[in-house]
Amino acid sequence: MKRLLTLLALFGVLGLAAAPVIAQDKPAAQAPAAAAAPAAAPAAAPATATAKPAPTPNKGDTAWMLTSTALVLLMSVPALALFYGGLVRSKNMLSVLMQVFVTFSLITVLWCIYGYSLAFTEGNAFIGGFDRLFLNGTFDSAKGDYSMAATFSKDTPLYELVYVAFQATFAAITCCLILGSLVERVKFSAILIFMVLWFTFSYLPVAHMVWFWVGPDAYTAANVVDAQNAKAGLLWQWGALDFAGGTVVHINAGVAGLVGAYVIGKRIGYGKEAMSPHNLTMTMIGASLLWFGWFGFNAGSALEANGSAALAFMNTFLATACAVLAWTFGEWLFKGKPSMLGAASGAVAGLVAITPAAGNVGIPGAFVIGLSAGLICLWGCNGLKKLLQADDALDVFGVHAIGGILGALLTGVFNSPQLGGPGFYNNWFEMKPGYESIGAQLWIQAQAIGVVFVWTAVVALIAFKIADIIVGLRVTEESEREGLDITEHGESAYHM
Repeated sequence: MKRLLTLLALFGVLGLAAAPVIAQDKPAAQAPAAAAAPAAAPAAAPATATAKPAPTPNKGDTAWMLTSTALVLLMSVPALALFYGGLVRSKNMLSVLMQVFVTFSLITVLWCIYGYSLAFTEGNAFIGGFDRLFLNGTFDSAKGDYSMAATFSKDTPLYELVYVAFQATFAAITCCLILGSLVERVKFSAILIFMVLWFTFSYLPVAHMVWFWVGPDAYTAANVVDAQNAKAGLLWQWGALDFAGGTVVHINAGVAGLVGAYVIGKRIGYGKEAMSPHNLTMTMIGASLLWFGWFGFNAGSALEANGSAALAFMNTFLATACAVLAWTFGEWLFKGKPSMLGAASGAVAGLVAITPAAGNVGIPGAFVIGLSAGLICLWGCNGLKKLLQADDALDVFGVHAIGGILGALLTGVFNSPQLGGPGFYNNWFEMKPGYESIGAQLWIQAQAIGVVFVWTAVVALIAFKIADIIVGLRVTEESEREGLDITEHGESAYHM
């Protein structure tokens, strides 16, 4: 533990010393829009002889995005913490709450130090630059000026600090999702080391590859389109669609969780002793709060209070309800009884699957994605889990990775205007929508899934191994049997 604290302190000192120097190496670039999904947008106003004033953020958009950011925060603390906490045994309840609470805080700090800069400033096709280290350039205290970020509409900026905060919640909850695969046997210190490494080398590059682009205002003429496209992340250049995080959040975290489950091994007594959830009431409350907060996650990814946000909101509402019913009746059919745990899991599965599609499909797509997610993720948490032979304790892979893959693929299908989808802009200069074919878009989606799957698996494996070398991944057998609440944190959730 002393070695861990020393390393963290050294990292902080070096970062504080180096950041101001690096941050001034070149002028700060304007931040991009949040996702590669299209947003309903008006055409740019015609040029006039006199220079028009710089556009200012719409107060309604700003209020919506601040609200959405708070909603996504709610998804982690307390929603995900309660959802996961209720699923473990009572002796590990507080350890799960602690892991989620501290991981969320850790990633938020790292995001503001270097994460945002590496994810959402111009660099290359895989990673950004250092323009925004320590959020340098987002606010000029001498002049009282705020920098602007792009949205999906021309001349419609957003305060960059609002965008920074919104994306911080995405990064933090993604890391927290991985914890569900590792609960009840992992060291708290090992989690912190792993999270720093995985966040830096997996989340940030994937977010940059999928979501970074220069924004619509950079497309000022037809002859600059190719040059501006070349500045975007790799998967954005390919045309991969991910409205709110099917690849960046769910596949990224789900695959990392499965790797962790293999590396750390099965819990003592797994498959032989009862490991039932200790409090399904908390799990249901957590799932309900996740559903509530997810409206900020998906509808907020439109970056404006507009029709795209309305479509994402309704699709999130509908697909989740469909998935609850599909999982419930599927479980009823195959297991004989519908369970509260199944209904809650179905809700999360629907939320996951609709995430990449939220503003990218029409209402017919929401019906199909929701119903499919409930049944496919039910299989992922039962049949597939048995085939994989891994102790993915809270089914992170079965729900998040499988649901994310399903949603990403079906986004490529139901984005088609022929199936009720909005299509997407393939000409950001003229802001004209276009669509090639379902087969072509489906192939792009599959390629993006493959890249993210392999990338996060490799990074996670290396990160877990490094954490194991430094402090060891797993607690002792005695500590595991006693419970991590007492052995890792010296507390107990319940005093009977």
